[in-house]
Amino acid sequence: MRKALIVGVDHYNEMPSLRGCVNDAHSVFAVLERDADGTANFISPKLLIGTGENSPVERAALREAVRELFRDDAEIALLYFSGHGYLDETGGFLCVSDSRDGDDGLALSEIMTLANQSPATNKIIILDSCHSGAAAGAATGAAQADIREGVTILAASTANQYALESGGSGVFTSLLVDALNGAASNLVGDITPGSVYAHVDQSLGPWQQRPVFKTNVTNFVSLRRARPPISLEDLRQITSIFPVPGVPLPLDPSFEPSRSAEQIADGTIPPPDPANTATFKVLQNYVRVNLVQPVGAVHMYYAAMESRACELTVLGEHYWNLVNERLI
Repeated sequence: MRKALIVGVDHYNEMPSLRGCVNDAHSVFAVLERDADGTANFISPKLLIGTGENSPVERAALREAVRELFRDDAEIALLYFSGHGYLDETGGFLCVSDSRDGDDGLALSEIMTLANQSPATNKIIILDSCHSGAAAGAATGAAQADIREGVTILAASTANQYALESGGSGVFTSLLVDALNGAASNLVGDITPGSVYAHVDQSLGPWQQRPVFKTNVTNFVSLRRARPPISLEDLRQITSIFPVPGVPLPLDPSFEPSRSAEQIADGTIPPPDPANTATFKVLQNYVRVNLVQPVGAVHMYYAAMESRACELTVLGEHYWNLVNERLI
């Protein structure tokens, strides 16, 4: 069982209202509900959105929803929040529609207590709010985070930073949705909290807003499965095409299916061999995802036609090991 609580708060009674948080919540809901192939991922994610006076997200409702999220022994219990955040000397808070001053919102420390005590295997907290990096800190400036086993936090900004918006959406959530749509997937299509953070961190570049990643897990869980950039059938052939990693694979013109008229007429150039051309097609797929590179040539075509070779890249050797150990 994979549970998700997705919260977006635009409307505030006393604090300045926002514009893009509800849209962000809908975007996260849509991308998490199903994998790229249409199969169910998170079953019926719970959506709480504060759109106006007649549809607020109040503290009591959010607190009960978070308690319910972390109550069960789910495989994954995921909380996403987009809205105002607040920080004082006692710690951080998620501000809801009925917040007046900020410190009357839902305390991050309370959320962490519920997550730390949850029987769920993986507890994932994703926060797009100002000061969200304060999660898992006992108070402002706390040196050590209290994160129990199985808990992961991905926050839009550090404890002392604001979360930026652009084009009616949170900058962090835009990158999060891109990552979940496949920008952060590995070669079998899995998207993990770690790969999401890497994508967000790299994409923000030198911006002042810096994402925060805190975790205490032995293995990353897949948040979503995207369409793999290479077929599993092709990927698993890597150990048969390269019996020994680190040893280049010799090529010759029989691997290349294309011929010019002059090459066809040249009796010194061997014709295409069906078995070799089939292997060469897989090799070209490897090149496309940086598993293989030609040796002594700028392109695989010339590596074949000039009877050179190709070899596994560092990434290719990594996936060779995964296939060899039957981990893929």
